[in-house]
Amino acid sequence: MGFAYVDLSFARLDRDVAVTAMPTELAVLLVGVAARQAASPTACVQTRLALAAPAEALLAPAHGAFHRDAARALTRWQEE
Repeated sequence: MGFAYVDLSFARLDRDVAVTAMPTELAVLLVGVAARQAASPTACVQTRLALAAPAEALLAPAHGAFHRDAARALTRWQEE
């Protein structure tokens, strides 16, 4: 059984830090899990939702109201 050496200490300036060893099988398992999560239907939908509209479009919708139904109700109420 081999080991993949990963420095998990994040001590970039300290060179006297021991290297943390992770079993190769565990590293491969974690990579596989991350790849399956990234390819999941939920991740794909979330990516499409994130790219659906730029932030400017959310702050200035074409119809002029942040909540169209509430704006229509207020307009009807004011006209009565």
